[in-house]
Amino acid sequence: MTIASSLLSAVPGLRHAFFTREGGVSGGIYSALNGGLGSNDDQALVAENRRRMAEHVGVAPERFLSLHQIHSPDVLIAETPWPSGPRPKGDALVTKTPGIALGVSTADCGPVLFVDPKARVIGGAHAGWKGALTGVLEATIAAMEKLGATRGGIIAAIGPLIRQDSYEVGNEFVARFIEADAENAMFFIPSVREGHAMFDLAGYIRQRLEAAGILMIDDLGLDTYADERFFSYRRSVHRKEPDYGRHVHAIALEA
Repeated sequence: MTIASSLLSAVPGLRHAFFTREGGVSGGIYSALNGGLGSNDDQALVAENRRRMAEHVGVAPERFLSLHQIHSPDVLIAETPWPSGPRPKGDALVTKTPGIALGVSTADCGPVLFVDPKARVIGGAHAGWKGALTGVLEATIAAMEKLGATRGGIIAAIGPLIRQDSYEVGNEFVARFIEADAENAMFFIPSVREGHAMFDLAGYIRQRLEAAGILMIDDLGLDTYADERFFSYRRSVHRKEPDYGRHVHAIALEA
């Protein structure tokens, strides 16, 4: 049901989980642990799946928080559960409040979980290509600093995401990254298909973290597209499925 980071697991009083799609109650293309509130799955089943995730990281369901993600660099500080109604929009959460789980929803994008063990500050970021390019990782680190974290003391774990062998993009995608920084060319290799390249999202995320001063990074090395244990937006598109499930990877300070 879950995969753990060895670096995060060594931190006392910290709970975290990179969830697989196993261990839930959804069926069909959503089988089984679909946490996607924005999916077309039966929302009663999604609620039960999210309850199981919350239980696994030791929080009440109402304290298992996630955002309406918009592929942005926007970060929110979470101190209390969300009020009823639409979820806040953004792509990263930070807190120093024990007993609140920060959830990151993905289905190929990069989930990154953070902790400063000394300051007792945690964060979770949804780092797809657009969020990573526009600074969601740096914004998450800056928000953690506001709560007392220090860059040199932060540990980051990169969870399951689409890897370079599976991530084909067009030349216009490559041009966007090189326009931002010519050195970004290192994250692309030629595809067998003319006019396309293979993008190293995990490598790009790691480089952004290192450039921001994060020294302790654990990359789980898992490919959501190639590994059927994970939901994958791109795999679902290639199979012409009508929708896809979502993971909600999570981190929490024990109450």
